[in-house]
Amino acid sequence: MRSKLMQSLAAGGAVMLFQFTPQIAQAQNVNAAIEGLVSSEAEGAMEGVVVSARKPGGAVMVSVTTDDKGRFSFPKSRLEPGEYNIAVRAVGFDLPAKVNANVAADKSASLDIKLRKTRNLSAQLTNAEWMMSIPGTAEQKDFLTDCMSCHTLERVFRSSHGVEEWMDTIQRMRGYAPVSQTIKPQRMLDPARSGNREDYRKAAEYLATVNLSETDKWEYPLKTMARPKGAATKAIVTEYFLPRPTVEPHDVILDKDGIVWYSNFGEMFIGKFDTKTLQHTEYPVKQYKDKAPVGILDIEFDKEGKLWFDSMYQGALGRLDPKTGVIESFVVPAKWNDDRSQLNFVGNRHDVDGKVWTKDVGTQNVLRLDIKSGEWELFRPTDKLTGPRGIYQLISDSKNNAWLAEFSNGHLGKIDAKTGEVTWYPTPTPRARARRMHIDENDNILVTLYRSNSVAWFDTKTAKYTEHKLPTEWALPYRAASDKNGDIWVSTMSSDRVMRFNPSTGKSTDYLMPTETNMRSAFVDNTGPKPIFWIGSNHTAALVKVEPLE
Repeated sequence: MRSKLMQSLAAGGAVMLFQFTPQIAQAQNVNAAIEGLVSSEAEGAMEGVVVSARKPGGAVMVSVTTDDKGRFSFPKSRLEPGEYNIAVRAVGFDLPAKVNANVAADKSASLDIKLRKTRNLSAQLTNAEWMMSIPGTAEQKDFLTDCMSCHTLERVFRSSHGVEEWMDTIQRMRGYAPVSQTIKPQRMLDPARSGNREDYRKAAEYLATVNLSETDKWEYPLKTMARPKGAATKAIVTEYFLPRPTVEPHDVILDKDGIVWYSNFGEMFIGKFDTKTLQHTEYPVKQYKDKAPVGILDIEFDKEGKLWFDSMYQGALGRLDPKTGVIESFVVPAKWNDDRSQLNFVGNRHDVDGKVWTKDVGTQNVLRLDIKSGEWELFRPTDKLTGPRGIYQLISDSKNNAWLAEFSNGHLGKIDAKTGEVTWYPTPTPRARARRMHIDENDNILVTLYRSNSVAWFDTKTAKYTEHKLPTEWALPYRAASDKNGDIWVSTMSSDRVMRFNPSTGKSTDYLMPTETNMRSAFVDNTGPKPIFWIGSNHTAALVKVEPLE
């Protein structure tokens, strides 16, 4: 899909497209490594075009966005001298040929980049734009929100499958673990996870009306989102590419020294990355089930500075000591650890009572481990709910009570650490699909509501929600975090936009990412003058830093 962008960045022998015009030379910024203008015959000067610079084969790509006059500038501090491949992202437009620039220590490189209308718009659409484009109701489209973890939706709508083929395809796809990639599919051990073929007839009938099964072109217009404007153009995005395309950075966090740690969603490693030295370190995690899918989702520091993580289909929790690199494993007992098991998330406030929480997707069991004794306890909180139900995330509050985000319909749940009592709180929008949570120092919970395209603060003392609808259609918020100014930062799975939302004004600033990301977790670094936002680019094996300039 957006692979053309990556190919243009990696290509050598690039063709010079820029011109040293008098206007650009006169406006030269001595503090810029590369500066210039982006325009097209269709629009003239173009605002909101993401311009990226990367050395051939380099591990770092820096991106900026053009302002309302079509101008862009890379600060000298971000690009060391050398040759750079240049790429752009502007839906509906392409570079007509390859572009490069030579950065010198004593002067700026000036570029005059002229874009042309694209000949392949469908290859540029984000998943959100596909969801906007296809006809049908929200209810008809809803199941497609589960179809973008491993690949983009373009291949769904470009296919020529009829109803019967779609029924087979959906059943087969349901058997792949979400940790899969197109280059590394992984089947789940439990055959029941594929479901029954006939259950997918309704979805198959719908898909056959919006793909290319009956026609050679789509019979609906392809809709695109507006390019960034104003404040959304004022950010620097830095991508740090990891050594293998099968690395899937899922949760990304920083330690007290500013070192980046991440969970590898597709392999059995915890990763560490130093952005100053570009040193990358991997800590291998033991595999307990040879035939089960591999990958890690959640990663969190405890009060002692140790990293806790799940191992998903391997049926164990882990604890990494960053000082020694030693990993301890805590395997779930066999009676609760079968082919269905998929441990996601750790509630690690064991400093309160010596216990950690986790939950099993395949069984909907919630488990609690006494670290000292090694004893496990079983809880069944969803037994108190009716209809479809399924826990997504589990976290702990300051008293080590477990809080649960229920994904099938939409609830927040609490398991009292002392009594085991379970309480559920329905989300303000029905069927909202509560997904990831962030808990603050006052035990208030910020939760993303995936289906309702919103975020909500939940006051755990009053049991009251404050919900905020997000303005970007089909953004599909995955996780949110608040910064020191009270803004809420949101990672979106489908729009390739990082959202900065002001809950007081309702204003949203959406920063367009340079590449297709399928971003997951969200981390805000509040240690500097301005908040800095981190995500993992799950589809392009990169760690992504977003620095707002205002």
